[in-house]
Amino acid sequence: MEKQFDPAQIETIAQGYWDSAETFRVTEDPNRPKYYCLSMLPYPSGRLHMGHVRNYTIGDVISRFQRMQGKNVLQPMGWDAFGLPAENAAIKRGVAPAGWTYENIAHMRRQLQRMGYGYDWRREVTTCSPDYYRWEQLMFTELFRKGLVYRAQSVVNWDPVDQTVLANEQVVDGRGWRSGAPVERREIPQWFVRITDYADELLEELDQLPGWPDAVKTMQRNWIGRSEGVELDFALADEAGAALRVYTTRPDTLYGATYMAVAADHPVAMAAAEKNPKLAQFLTEIRQGAVTEEALEKLEKKGMPLGIEAINPLSGERIPVWVANFVLMGYGTGAIMAVPAHDVRDHEFATRYGLPIRQSVGPADGSEIDVQAAPWVAKDGLITVNSGPFTGLDFPTAFAQISDHLQAQGIGERRINYRLRDWGVSRQRYWGCPIPMIHCSQCGPVPVPKEDLPVTLPEAVEFTGIQSPLKTDAEWRKTQCPTCGGQAERETDTFDTFVESSWYYARYCCPDANAMLDERADYWLPVDQYIGGIEHAVMHLLYFRFWHKLMRDLGYVSSNEPASNLLCQGMVLAEAYYQDSAEQGREWIAPAEVSVERDAKGRATGAKRRSDGSEVVATGWTTMSKSKNNGEDPESLVDRFGADTVRLFTMFAAPPDQALEWQDSGVEGAARFLRRLYAQVLEHVEAGSVPVAQSKDLDDEGRELRRKLHATISKVTDDVGRRYTFNTAIAAIMELCNALGRYEAVNEPARGLRQEALEAVVLMLQPITPHLSHYLWQALGHAGAAVDQPWPEVDEQALEQDEVDLVLQVNGKLRGRMRMSANADEAAIREAALADKNVQRFLEGLTVQRVIVVPGRLVNVVAKA
Repeated sequence: MEKQFDPAQIETIAQGYWDSAETFRVTEDPNRPKYYCLSMLPYPSGRLHMGHVRNYTIGDVISRFQRMQGKNVLQPMGWDAFGLPAENAAIKRGVAPAGWTYENIAHMRRQLQRMGYGYDWRREVTTCSPDYYRWEQLMFTELFRKGLVYRAQSVVNWDPVDQTVLANEQVVDGRGWRSGAPVERREIPQWFVRITDYADELLEELDQLPGWPDAVKTMQRNWIGRSEGVELDFALADEAGAALRVYTTRPDTLYGATYMAVAADHPVAMAAAEKNPKLAQFLTEIRQGAVTEEALEKLEKKGMPLGIEAINPLSGERIPVWVANFVLMGYGTGAIMAVPAHDVRDHEFATRYGLPIRQSVGPADGSEIDVQAAPWVAKDGLITVNSGPFTGLDFPTAFAQISDHLQAQGIGERRINYRLRDWGVSRQRYWGCPIPMIHCSQCGPVPVPKEDLPVTLPEAVEFTGIQSPLKTDAEWRKTQCPTCGGQAERETDTFDTFVESSWYYARYCCPDANAMLDERADYWLPVDQYIGGIEHAVMHLLYFRFWHKLMRDLGYVSSNEPASNLLCQGMVLAEAYYQDSAEQGREWIAPAEVSVERDAKGRATGAKRRSDGSEVVATGWTTMSKSKNNGEDPESLVDRFGADTVRLFTMFAAPPDQALEWQDSGVEGAARFLRRLYAQVLEHVEAGSVPVAQSKDLDDEGRELRRKLHATISKVTDDVGRRYTFNTAIAAIMELCNALGRYEAVNEPARGLRQEALEAVVLMLQPITPHLSHYLWQALGHAGAAVDQPWPEVDEQALEQDEVDLVLQVNGKLRGRMRMSANADEAAIREAALADKNVQRFLEGLTVQRVIVVPGRLVNVVAKA
């Protein structure tokens, strides 16, 4: 064993062993319980950040622990390699997206390998490889034939200069993020997958996922948005047979509807605009605005009257029809009945434009409310008011009676609706998987035959970002219709990258299969532990579940859900600093360049730039990011401290599901602990080898230390294996090491105890600091590798105590402590407690009512005057 602790040398030794022994190569083994641990695959941006390190270290700790439990553990890694960032980088650097992506993958693979993660690299998948995406193309054609895929018109953001569709986040103040041109709302054909056919199952089976965080399940329930309501018609006055159809979950408020609002793309609005240039201009402005519900919530509400009226189907009242910027054609029917007395958005609009506000429900206790000042929003504890024959009803009764009345009149019907919309998988981008469809003027859309798959994306292209090379490459587009043999064109849209990330976990199970999946998928699935950020709760994680159900129904897998357990790791935070100036605007300054003054509680009270002493603004803890110049480079930390130190700190600084506040002092503290452990083992092995001690050979101090050792094993086993509180597990190991450092091994039994304790510490740390554990395990005299050892077992006899310390209370207040034999019965414990001088002092003038004994913990004497 070397005298000096050299992390780089130790990492080389450990990783060399794992590589030569193919330690993490795994195959299916029906004789052992399987365990599939998976962290969400990264986008190959070129550099790991601390969020990656935290995510993947959590997964590696869990995987290594389960391996030590004797399980057959699969932990793979791959690359979510398609997507817009590669196109943006290609525009900026003047290179093709493919080359940039593959270079980044190679670099990030090396970074992951430096961290010592136990991946089976033979299973690596890259989503931009034709060997991968050919199978999702095949599945898409199968879904098309089953009627689960269709093509329809959809409104998109269109950049007229770049001639491309923009994602919502690429529209900045109504303009294209790159060109600066005013964005247009256009209706173009898009491909959709019928996720709404699975809405009920996606909703109901959330209750079958006890291992998923409640927050994620709540977000998915809200996103699916199942609601029971009524779809009804408001006849248009002066237009025979014409009506506006709306959906409402609150038919009890119908008498409070004082205006209608329709989307800019609604046929009624478009027809009115043909005779009104001012209205036509307003519709154009709306189409250039927000297109998501979230964005509309924050938008200033605007509208214009269409000059037509609708008839309230219950009251017969004529109410005006407006066009409003908060109504979208893609949600519901594109028209709403507005009830400003009982809806915040409707009230804001009505107040702005002076529209009537009429109460139709109120508190059941009859108390008065002022709906002119603010809307009264409630569903429970109300009765209908000002509602004709339906006045005085509670919500369930009003809902039932009004629904039945509308249905009997033939102008409405009960309906279950969903907020969820079918998944639009078309992207008018280049760097994505080509959608495997052919357009024939005679046959319409036709799927590419299986034998012609994959439809390969050309990678050697000149990419300007102005238009997809697929649209400008006439030769690539040209093909024959597989049905009639006539001239046809390939689809130039590519898949939304959520398609690739919706099934990658299953391909890891059988990456060399000459099919989408084979029987190995059913051996490994579902994933036992999935790890990733909660920001993916309602996009990736919903599509992930949906695609699994599609694969099940096509016969590729037999399970209903893709993952049994989900852990959402917290963000990595760091302090951030900036200066504002007229010349440079806002400049973010790296924390290393700032000198910070702090108060006694460690809070920043002032900050100055080290270079010139100028004042800087401290934002406090915020997410690490390049944009705020407050990120820590994992590779430079590994260079300074070693991979194990970085792994140890990220697991020790906070529980995995909570935010981690990055502090350099914490990293240095982790490094000091590992150096001390190294020194402890060095001191021990230099004194010569010794067998593990037996309890009977130890003195009282030794038995107490051995009890602490096995209590620590018990706690760490639970913290790592069940609770995932790696920080408390590490704290317990550190405490044990401190106790071990104070213990003087003066004889052979004592040295044997030190051997046992150091072996247990090394093995308990193996999932967290695998390189050092590998090295120290062999230094302690073992020929095998730490990674192949079973988890330390608890010796229950070692936990038994001859004596225990008991807390003494009088009326629940601490009044002393006493030491008793662990085998003492309750009568003896009561007698000793009542004889304690301090207890007697606090019982003066009181009569003892009862004595409560909690074995092994406390005695509480209950007394009264």
